[in-house]
Amino acid sequence: MTYPDVNETMQLLKELVSIPSPSGKTAEVITFVENYLTNLGVETKRNRKGGLIATLPGINSENHRMLTAHVDTLGAIVKEIKPSGRLAIDQIGGFTYHSIEGEYCQIQTITGKVYTGTILMHQTSVHVYKDAGKAERNQKNIEVRIDEVVHNADDVRNLGINVGDFISFDPRVEITESGFIKSRHLDDKASVAILLQLIKLMKSENIILPYTTHFLISNNEEIGYGGNSNITPETIEYLAVDMGAIGDGQQTDEYTVSICVKDSSGPYHYELRKKLTQIAEENGVKYKLDIYPHYGSDASAAIRAGHDIVHGLIGPGIDSSHAYERTHQSSIENTSKLLYHYLQSEMNLK
Repeated sequence: MTYPDVNETMQLLKELVSIPSPSGKTAEVITFVENYLTNLGVETKRNRKGGLIATLPGINSENHRMLTAHVDTLGAIVKEIKPSGRLAIDQIGGFTYHSIEGEYCQIQTITGKVYTGTILMHQTSVHVYKDAGKAERNQKNIEVRIDEVVHNADDVRNLGINVGDFISFDPRVEITESGFIKSRHLDDKASVAILLQLIKLMKSENIILPYTTHFLISNNEEIGYGGNSNITPETIEYLAVDMGAIGDGQQTDEYTVSICVKDSSGPYHYELRKKLTQIAEENGVKYKLDIYPHYGSDASAAIRAGHDIVHGLIGPGIDSSHAYERTHQSSIENTSKLLYHYLQSEMNLK
């Protein structure tokens, strides 16, 4: 039995996280994915929101499956140009301000010019600010120091930087000899890499799936509505592939595939969850069941939008979610294996 090569998946993931794609500015990474799939001979189309849908025809064209992973990431946007020449920011997605303090970033102007900078506290210098360590990390105090000679707001505007320009965080991606990949934006580009590698394997091995299957690469998940549309009426099972969250009280780890039982939207479909665990056990896939208390997925967004589907959620375990993240190749492998067998399984059509 042939599974996707995990080293190749890790390298693809490294490429994906290196492409800036905060929610709202994802055209570049969508084009990258589109070209990857086109080179495989896979039919794709873009939806009006800018996401990408790839379709593999199956033996049964009356009943469909859909899998989704999101390529948009956390980021920020210029809220204000301060008199000092630094930038105040507004968040894109849900992260804590302390998790981005000290991070390098890029400011992308509307004309396409890119400037670099560093995200810092206003009260950074301990030689000047008595409360440097205690000051709250929040929107008021966090700012971007631009790597250009600027003395005031007019100097910044003369560079072409304006309110509304997108700010991307440096991923600082690294693959270690021990099999870890650490980077920002593993949520959810790890899952995107896994799906792309699975599609490549299906094409290269001439595997015909039992059901026509759609793969939605969504681009607005971090802001809540990436996968809530473009679901064909024939779709019965809808599986979101997204990160598993690690922390106190969680079973999820960096070495297994996480199967979500419930998140903030409520329980996922019991029969699909049961089926996924059975597939894992029958095929030696290492997995953990878990509940994510502060989480929502493209699948839960689809349910909220009113789609009559069987919905589920699985994904690789990601440590330090929405900060500087990490996972291990074992988790990538186990997620790939579960999806490989799931894609070729039969649905309960009763």
